[in-house]
Amino acid sequence: MNNYRLEVTQLPTLKQRLALRVLHLFGWKMLYRPLPGPRGILVVYPHTSNWDFPIGLFGKWALDHKFRWLAKDSLFRIPVLGKWFVALGGQPVNRGAAQGMIRAQAERLNAAPWYWLAITPEGTRGYKPNWKSGFYHLALEAKVPLVLVYMDYATKTLSVKDHVHLTGDQERDMTVIRAVYAGHPGKYPENAAPIVLAERREKPRTGTDS
Repeated sequence: MNNYRLEVTQLPTLKQRLALRVLHLFGWKMLYRPLPGPRGILVVYPHTSNWDFPIGLFGKWALDHKFRWLAKDSLFRIPVLGKWFVALGGQPVNRGAAQGMIRAQAERLNAAPWYWLAITPEGTRGYKPNWKSGFYHLALEAKVPLVLVYMDYATKTLSVKDHVHLTGDQERDMTVIRAVYAGHPGKYPENAAPIVLAERREKPRTGTDS
């Protein structure tokens, strides 16, 4: 693990060094491995607290990568804040027009020389019984790798080091993903969604099955 620890002395710019120092000031360390290519998806889990955003933002500044992220379009209509979100790499999504969104986003991703998109598969800080599957289908459609990001509040570790290349075998892929996130709790572990894609959840037994 220590081979991936990001140190202030490794960072070339003052902005990067200051960002990492702020994380260190609050007791956080950062693990990082160079991204596996110019395009891909950052899967951020668990997402259980508002504190995840500033911690992730300082991590982004420390790496000095222009990561992008998706959020509901209403957030970008908020005066001043909306423009700030765009400046931070935010992209509005109309959740009421999901038809063709995966393909359109895959085309946008592959058309760019460098494009890394951060997605929180839970979609909310509150408890949900599963992950949304959009990130998985987008990665397969665009043929790009995943980087699994976690903020472990128990050890105060922000990790951006685990790479996954999906096979299309959902059971196998999700087993790998679960193994990476195991033992890395968010701020409110009880709010973390089980690492199960929505479309693969088993229906509850009713007692009437033959």
